[in-house]
Amino acid sequence: MNPFELKPQNLENLYLDWQEMSPIPYDSREVDPYTKTRVILMNGTEFEAVWFSHQFTRHTVDNDLRRALAQMRRQEQQQQKLVSALKPLDEDILAHTIGYEQLAVDLTAALAKREENPYVKEALDFALLEDFDHLYRYADLMSFDSHMHAEELVGRYTEIMPGRPTIAHHRHPFDSVNYPILSQSASPVTKLCSAIITTAEQQTMNYYMNVAPFYPKEYGRRLYREIGMVEEQHVTHYGSLIDPNPTWLECLVNHQYAEAYLYWSAMETETDRHIRPIWERLFDMEVAHLHAAAQLLLAYEGRTWQQIMPDGSFPEPLVLTSNVDYVRDVLKNTVTLTADRESWTPVDKMGDDADFFRYQAGVNGNPETVESHDIIERLIEREGRDYRYETAENPVKALRDRKHDNIMVGRESLAMANK
Repeated sequence: MNPFELKPQNLENLYLDWQEMSPIPYDSREVDPYTKTRVILMNGTEFEAVWFSHQFTRHTVDNDLRRALAQMRRQEQQQQKLVSALKPLDEDILAHTIGYEQLAVDLTAALAKREENPYVKEALDFALLEDFDHLYRYADLMSFDSHMHAEELVGRYTEIMPGRPTIAHHRHPFDSVNYPILSQSASPVTKLCSAIITTAEQQTMNYYMNVAPFYPKEYGRRLYREIGMVEEQHVTHYGSLIDPNPTWLECLVNHQYAEAYLYWSAMETETDRHIRPIWERLFDMEVAHLHAAAQLLLAYEGRTWQQIMPDGSFPEPLVLTSNVDYVRDVLKNTVTLTADRESWTPVDKMGDDADFFRYQAGVNGNPETVESHDIIERLIEREGRDYRYETAENPVKALRDRKHDNIMVGRESLAMANK
């Protein structure tokens, strides 16, 4: 599939009316979990498109170019409103959050499994364990507050158990910045990967930032606040992989290409017969936006799309599916890593003067005030053990005890954490 070879529709014919922006939501009781995660991903994709377009507009004085951006942006906003409306009224903040973290786990794993650049793969695997642990912390909050089991929400496709503990995620800002992957040396898959994962993590950061004050219990507000800070680190972590050298117009083409690819992937893999036609409609809109962006690149810079992506054909569709074995392998082999400037190092190999330890001492001085730890302790105190959904025991021995939240894994050597 090469979207540049498709005949685009006229942009003037693509505006949505209010009825089209108000689709019938999915049924929260029957929907496949990966339909929910696709909705979250495409919502974030549209937010990224709109936000990028606003920033572009603020960095050019050409009003004809601004008008062209405004036209695409208006339609991107309409698309975002349509996608957002697919979430049903009876899905509360925490249930929706479980979908966010399932997306983070299985999207990251899917991208890592096909990633060709070893540095980018290592970046994906590192943050994967953190989102995996976030799913566990939120699931235990759900168990504590409502006695609901999140395994039903994730369809038992994704395990729920400790990863690298969230308390270990809090690192100095200097350690969230990675090397950019330059376009000249990056494959199309790698460029798409960096764009997609940054978009997804940014949507998660924004969601937690906005909903935290609305959670009805103070300890829940604190958990959203804490994990929201980690998501900001992840946005920096992944966003720094993106090549900063392309022009604004080249970035516009890349954005529209990534959107078109994701809608194509969604319509190719969607199992809900009511939602698949929505992905098809929005894919047609993105093809038109992609062609419009390519025309702007030619008009303003005299460059064709082939000069920035010689082969415009999409890679294989992005498939959201269960990744239990992959996640377990990453957990077993990398749980003790922490970020160390532009690389990742076992925490017991870090010098005592490392920024990681200084930041940990400042932010996590009293672990009992760290909500990601406290919510597990609350549940253990009430129920006698934490909540998990495991297909087998945790591959990390130090994380198997369900009556104790081990907060030293990822903060000191595994040998010490096992004691």
